[in-house]
Amino acid sequence: MGISERKERERTEREQRIIVAARTLAERDGWASVTVRRLAQEIEYSQPVLYAHFKNRDAIVGAVALEGFAELGPALRTSAGRDATPAEAIEAVATAYLEFAFERPALYEAMFVLPSGLRFAKSDTPQVLRDGFGAMMSVVEPFCADPEIATESFWAALHGLAELERHGRIRAAFRGERIKYIVSIFANVS
Repeated sequence: MGISERKERERTEREQRIIVAARTLAERDGWASVTVRRLAQEIEYSQPVLYAHFKNRDAIVGAVALEGFAELGPALRTSAGRDATPAEAIEAVATAYLEFAFERPALYEAMFVLPSGLRFAKSDTPQVLRDGFGAMMSVVEPFCADPEIATESFWAALHGLAELERHGRIRAAFRGERIKYIVSIFANVS
């Protein structure tokens, strides 16, 4: 291995270490605790080293969010199941989405709440974001003529439910009933 390959490998390892530290801190202490200064202390690098990898905190949040999308897309696709009816598949995806939001609150916040610099629904949208959207669209599509609009609405409904429940604005005990209601709406869209 040449010097340039070794340096690139070390750079990638440092970058991954920063991402892991940010995610760990956020999961343990919340995103308010994730600052460039704190990350530098946590991984024992100087702040300029972090800035050599990431322009700012938003870029670090974006890198964590990309990892989240890489986890969410496959989780949604797997949840739908091959033998599920279209209605069962859309319910399974809705359930998996909300479970993801509640099982990984810091990651979900990076993906959908905090500034991340990620661009959605643009020509330069990262593929991993498109894959997550595609996983949702695959279960909405059988029910509608305009699957993109319907999927955006489905996603918005799920995100709204996740955020309202995460912040104690709606009763967690009725999550299953809300999922069934959302499914009934989208399964009857034309």
